[in-house]
Amino acid sequence: MTDKNMIEALYREMYKAMVEKDTATLNRVHADNFVLTHMTGMHQSKQEYIKAIAGGTLNYYSAEHEQMDIKVDGNHATLTGRSRVNAAVFGGGRHTWCLQLYFQLSKHDGHWLFTNAKASTY
Repeated sequence: MTDKNMIEALYREMYKAMVEKDTATLNRVHADNFVLTHMTGMHQSKQEYIKAIAGGTLNYYSAEHEQMDIKVDGNHATLTGRSRVNAAVFGGGRHTWCLQLYFQLSKHDGHWLFTNAKASTY
């Protein structure tokens, strides 16, 4: 499996875990120092992000992946993923969002991890 294939599979696995509130998988695919920057500019650490998913602050129901642009440079990579995500977040109503996530990743012991993410719409 190529690095690009591994990263694409990781992206799909992450979204599946978000929908299923699978905190074990979310912990595994994100580096300990992972930070998510939301569209609002709010930053969440890995622990805060996973707690918000598990606790129902961030509720994801489905994701249809439309595009993934992956660039690999040794043990570092970027992924810009565009997905139509059905979600209800921060107490708002359930909507389908055209969500773009720009990720930075690093490879450790042969496994890719998300280290940073920035959310926007497209």
